[in-house]
Amino acid sequence: MNSALAKAPVALGAIDKDWWRGAVIYQIYPRSYQDSNGDGIGDLAGIVKRLPYIASLGVDAIWISPFFTSPMKDFGYDVSDYCDVDPMFGTLADFDAVMETAHNLGIRVLIDLVLSHTAEVHPWFVESRANKTNDKADWYVWSDPKPDGTPPNNWLSIFGGSAWQWDTRREQYYLHNFLVAQPDLNFHCPAVHDALLDVARFWLGRGVDGFRLDTINFYTHDKELRDNPALPKERRNADTAPAVNPYNHQEHIYSKNRPENLDFLRKLRAVMEPFGAAAVGEVGDAQKGLEILGEYTKGDDLMQMCYAFEFLSPEQPTATRIVEVMDHVDRVAADGWACWAFSNHDVVRHASRWNLSGPAQRMFASLIMCLRGSVCIYQGEELGLPEADVGFEDLQDPYGIQFWPEFKGRDGCRTPMVWENSNQNGGFSEGQPWLPVSSAHLAMSVAEQERDSDALIHHYRRAIGFRQANPALSVGKHTAVTATGNVIHFTRLHDGTEIFCAFNVSDTACQIAMPEGDWTQIGADLGSAKADADGQVKLGPWQTCLASRRVSAT
Repeated sequence: MNSALAKAPVALGAIDKDWWRGAVIYQIYPRSYQDSNGDGIGDLAGIVKRLPYIASLGVDAIWISPFFTSPMKDFGYDVSDYCDVDPMFGTLADFDAVMETAHNLGIRVLIDLVLSHTAEVHPWFVESRANKTNDKADWYVWSDPKPDGTPPNNWLSIFGGSAWQWDTRREQYYLHNFLVAQPDLNFHCPAVHDALLDVARFWLGRGVDGFRLDTINFYTHDKELRDNPALPKERRNADTAPAVNPYNHQEHIYSKNRPENLDFLRKLRAVMEPFGAAAVGEVGDAQKGLEILGEYTKGDDLMQMCYAFEFLSPEQPTATRIVEVMDHVDRVAADGWACWAFSNHDVVRHASRWNLSGPAQRMFASLIMCLRGSVCIYQGEELGLPEADVGFEDLQDPYGIQFWPEFKGRDGCRTPMVWENSNQNGGFSEGQPWLPVSSAHLAMSVAEQERDSDALIHHYRRAIGFRQANPALSVGKHTAVTATGNVIHFTRLHDGTEIFCAFNVSDTACQIAMPEGDWTQIGADLGSAKADADGQVKLGPWQTCLASRRVSAT
């Protein structure tokens, strides 16, 4: 457990511009991680308390979901002050303590910037909506109605209904791709660029190592406000929005994914570059997510990493599907860099979403640590937590309230972290938690799993450590991912070391042949199977095979 605690502190004066490449990033949803003052809501001081635990996992960085001043209609993703901490989470001094503690433990810190929209109570929007002539009149997306009084076009909100809201002060509509209370900023306005770049400078000046960029492909809209075309039924999927949401009925080529977005991203990269900071963008698009990932991470003047929704989808990835995704990445993002995730704060936890057994969870943990790209893991994933069952009376998420019961919202993956099994709050808080702690989670707490040498948490530690001990896995090249029946296999290569990786993505035993060559089994503590004398590998259900060899450097 303690090997990762020996990691060297992050040298605040040193700049390693490639630290992000192949990094393992641990996502913290601060409301639900650790409450330090008994109000039932997690906070920054609670994160400080738990950072030694995070360091024990061996991760390279943490990503902290929003903690900025906010009316909390979307739990911090509606920002009313980009440069301060909401009192429920603490103070700027508490944030500085997070930075200092994390860096002393060798952990870098990414914070979640929500730049596409603000809260309706943000001073910028209060001024903008006052009239059509003020200094910030064009900081948000305003439009006159059609002659019949209806919205200017057919754009839809991802939270349901029209993306336009009538405002009586200006007698115009404003754009909101999300909640009505989250008006979209106008990225065609140079002053908006300047203000948001100043936000980035503020946090970089406080030492952050980079940003997770919420809804990165939503920043810029079509200036002509053209209607989105209909999406044929056979092309619809629910990767970005639940199936019951009419948002899936459009191809969102004008309300997001605009080429002008690259102008702002280049400016942001230029601000980040002197600090050696990195960004990972969230690409929310069900049709062209990987293409956008490739576009936004290509070269050295845009974002370092992006993640799309391919492995956050409802269906458990089969061998064929994994090959399709990785081949797609190779075609459209060969010069870019993906960041892979199976769970986060917006989707059903993958242990439940894919109905995974314990062995299957171990296999997927090993798999993600072997893929080319960087990795995000979500708090509690290392414990194998299933989705919590949150009753409607306890629901907090406006998305779930809107589409209940066909879509129950995001609260089931946001319930508090379970640290111990001493009481119904799981060591999260001495007060009433903002969401109920799942009784099913208590027996899976950190303390319980630390005492069990066979628990999933130890497998995650070993898998992360294995990745970091083998640079071929974190930064190496890879051969095409191939499926042989239910087994996917590929090799990773770096600095004369080649690693063969094979994964049985099924509950049925399989057999494959090793590639020719002098291979040595590695990863035995991850359950790696060993080839027989004829080079055949028998893989049990959900089993892995890992082997290495030295090759001539090319």
